[in-house]
Amino acid sequence: MQAQATQQRGRGQGAKPSNGGLGRAIRYLGKQRRIAFFAYGALLVATLAQLAVPQLTQNMIEAITNGTTANQILNLPGLAQGTAAAIIGKTLDELRNTQANAESWLIGAALLIVIFAVVRGIFSFVQAYMAETMSQGLAFDFRNEIFSKIQRLSFSYYDRTQTGQLMIRATSDVENLRLFIAQGLIMTAQAFILLVATLIILFLTNWQLTLVVLPILPLVLVIFMIFGAVAQPLFISVQTKLSALNTVLQENLAGIKVVKAFAKESHEQKRFDAGADELYAQSLVVSRTFAFLFPLIFLIIQVGQSVLLYFSGQQILNGTLDLGGYQKFSLYVIYIFFPLGQLGFIISLMAQASASATRIFEILDAKSDVTNKPDAIELPQISGHVEFKDVTFRYFASGDPVLQNVSFEAQPGQTIALLGATGSGKTTIINLIPRFYDATEGSILIDGHDLRDVSLDSLRSQIGIVLQETNLFSGTIRDNIAFGRSDATLEEVIAAAKAAAAHDFIETFTNGYDTDVGERGTTLSGGQKQRIAIARALLLNPRLLILDDSTSSVDLMTEYRIQKALDNLMQGRTSFVIAQRITTVLKADQILVLDKGQVVASGKHEELMEQSAIYAEIYNSQLVGDAEVDEAAVETQEAQ
Repeated sequence: MQAQATQQRGRGQGAKPSNGGLGRAIRYLGKQRRIAFFAYGALLVATLAQLAVPQLTQNMIEAITNGTTANQILNLPGLAQGTAAAIIGKTLDELRNTQANAESWLIGAALLIVIFAVVRGIFSFVQAYMAETMSQGLAFDFRNEIFSKIQRLSFSYYDRTQTGQLMIRATSDVENLRLFIAQGLIMTAQAFILLVATLIILFLTNWQLTLVVLPILPLVLVIFMIFGAVAQPLFISVQTKLSALNTVLQENLAGIKVVKAFAKESHEQKRFDAGADELYAQSLVVSRTFAFLFPLIFLIIQVGQSVLLYFSGQQILNGTLDLGGYQKFSLYVIYIFFPLGQLGFIISLMAQASASATRIFEILDAKSDVTNKPDAIELPQISGHVEFKDVTFRYFASGDPVLQNVSFEAQPGQTIALLGATGSGKTTIINLIPRFYDATEGSILIDGHDLRDVSLDSLRSQIGIVLQETNLFSGTIRDNIAFGRSDATLEEVIAAAKAAAAHDFIETFTNGYDTDVGERGTTLSGGQKQRIAIARALLLNPRLLILDDSTSSVDLMTEYRIQKALDNLMQGRTSFVIAQRITTVLKADQILVLDKGQVVASGKHEELMEQSAIYAEIYNSQLVGDAEVDEAAVETQEAQ
């Protein structure tokens, strides 16, 4: 039940839609202000060039109609010419001038239209290129910030959040935001400029017809706001279901060997199909919503055009509007209806971007449970004195304690073995030492320094860790061994590999230390991966070693070689070891026996055999067989 609740918390994060995230994301353009200046400057020039075209079109039509009228009057008999000219309010000299210059005026207007079209084309290209550059820069910033934040969040955050959720937010959500910045935001700015400038021109040109068009705008804006409010939670749901589907895919790929081993392909297919069905259904809900929106907006536009055509026709019949004026006005009205027609697309991009921005900032605003104090000091070179003082630990600061009042002390150079049943708290102890988690109560000290008072980097850089789950990264064997010290020489890498009993098998590969390990080390066996992980820790030459069941995936002979190397390397280092085999604990300076989160016994092997029933039971039921086999292995190895 607790795991389900945790999973639901991870899935439910970000369910609240908010437009504040989108506004905050847009403010990130401050980092791209120079590119944004060119993008929106080019947009302004291109839009102004577009606004000039209707006026030039009117000039062309008037040149044609005036030239035609002049030709018709001047072709009349001499007496009739003066009468006809007087009727239209022109002199014969004006008509002759019109007739002579009509063609040049027509050519001039046409050339100006071409020039403005070229100007608009050039600046539209600049605007589109700069907008794309700007959006890619924004996506670059967000991806880097998300990755940097993910690197520094505490382990408790990952306990509550699915990997698929994080991956989708760093990829799909960032892309949704980028598309809005590259297209939606530019279209919004263009629509605003066109609407304001066009309305001003229309009022100055024909205020009576403008009043006919004006009521359409608030109606469309109301529809815009309603659909925006409805669409955003729908897109949040789509992204959440996409994250869930991505999680199924990620888990399946990571555990493909287990899936095949248990012949569960059909079961996994059903899981994926269920997630895909949910995503498909939610996507159809979004599609239905916008399938209704677009026709509605275009219906309103068509009604507006019909009303405009009626009233403009009345003015033409009454002689208050000529053909050129009507054409100019109708073209400017298109500049109003065109952005209104784009509102559906803008709503879609904005709703997606707003939902994605909310989810992105949930990560960027996430608080890490383990952070550096403002006055944290650099931990000096440690000797390895570790002390737990009444340490109690609870996951998520609630529920039953995983550790309760744990106290012990490890002197520099000692080897501390941790024994206990599964869930007794062994792994939790070694997770607290490098501050993967902070103790809920009590304190942990290294060389007298409370871990909360020192910086994380200075602490962890002095601890060599081999975790129970061996994680290797894509790259070469050398890269993986030198992961903690990228400046290490090949000689140092080889020395660490030899100490971890890894050098011999590495040399059998054709490319030696330059052999690619594949994703998560898939080209290596479990024992080989574990020895490389040990070499990675040893290369740091740490004063404090943490070995979490570090020889669990190797055979007895390999374990003997590793243990023999580790015995030498542990000299002078404080070592915490979790092991399922007795060879590790027989020579330990101190054995901590844990049961239900408490240290129920501590001491050396001989003492505990006499004083601790729990230790004796573990030894006799789980370890004595291994001890006998290990002794035989040791004798065989020494004989060789």
